[in-house]
Amino acid sequence: MRRSFQNFIKPIVSSIVAIALFVTLWVGSPAPADAASYGGRMGGGSFRSAPRSYSAPRSGGGYSGGGYSGGGYNRGYGGGMGGGSSFFFFPSPWMFFGGGGGGGILSLLVLAALASTAVQAFQRFQQGQDGSDDLGLNSSKVSVAKLQVGLLSEAKTLQEDLNRIAQKANTASSAGLAQALQETTLSLLRHPEYWAYAGGESKQSAMLAAESEFNRMILSERSKFSGESVSNVSGQLKQANAALTMNPAGELVEQSGEYIVVTLLVGAEGKVELPAINSATDLRRALSTLGAVSSDRLLTLEVLWQPGSTDGVLTSDDMVEYYPTLKLV
Repeated sequence: MRRSFQNFIKPIVSSIVAIALFVTLWVGSPAPADAASYGGRMGGGSFRSAPRSYSAPRSGGGYSGGGYSGGGYNRGYGGGMGGGSSFFFFPSPWMFFGGGGGGGILSLLVLAALASTAVQAFQRFQQGQDGSDDLGLNSSKVSVAKLQVGLLSEAKTLQEDLNRIAQKANTASSAGLAQALQETTLSLLRHPEYWAYAGGESKQSAMLAAESEFNRMILSERSKFSGESVSNVSGQLKQANAALTMNPAGELVEQSGEYIVVTLLVGAEGKVELPAINSATDLRRALSTLGAVSSDRLLTLEVLWQPGSTDGVLTSDDMVEYYPTLKLV
């Protein structure tokens, strides 16, 4: 009886699973006909590549001349009292119990000093675990800046420039990222006739807060893409063919649209302040400010553009939905 029931129910369950899988793929897959939903991306760097202005403390013989390796701690622990200026003190348990009243007071003082040292060491360890001042993550102020430019759809040459820069940029080095940033801003500055919309913001905060804000911005911008036609991030170059709009006969449907949007996200040491953008003059100043960030200050960079290829453009409705904060310039 049980086997008969299993034989009866098995094909029904299989059919339900097959139908559910089909519906999931059909509904969940990105529309294959939207070239405008594909974007381009290049960038790299990291806030965790310790602040360049930070240097390890030099106090004490154990740290000098070779840091943590090459004899720093070895000289501290080895050699005893002789043969160098460093020595390691370890209290004998007998000193806390013998020797009379004077010795007892001295022992208590030594014990208190050791306890204070242990507490301070534990506090420094906790700060290190939290990524605080010992690592330079909360003490160093860094800036996060975002600049977006909405271009007229005729700016196909600028799309081609961005794809060319992405394919050749060395995104695995600070110098390469700075060069990519300069070339991108220069390309935008050379074509003011295509500027239509713009918007920007900049913030300065501690390292950990800046990293969190930068990651939030990246996720927000990349979520507007259903895929990336070209991507060069941290030295990893990837290319994909953006799906094009086809009619039932398999013919290419002409894309109707008006705009292209370029987004620049910059994380840098020190102060990077963008002006409030209300005109083409403000946009020019903002582009010049970002393009002037040097490689020794640049921590991380993301350049995103949508659409990623010349096969599509964004409609007015797309602009309202995805980039509502941009202003006419």
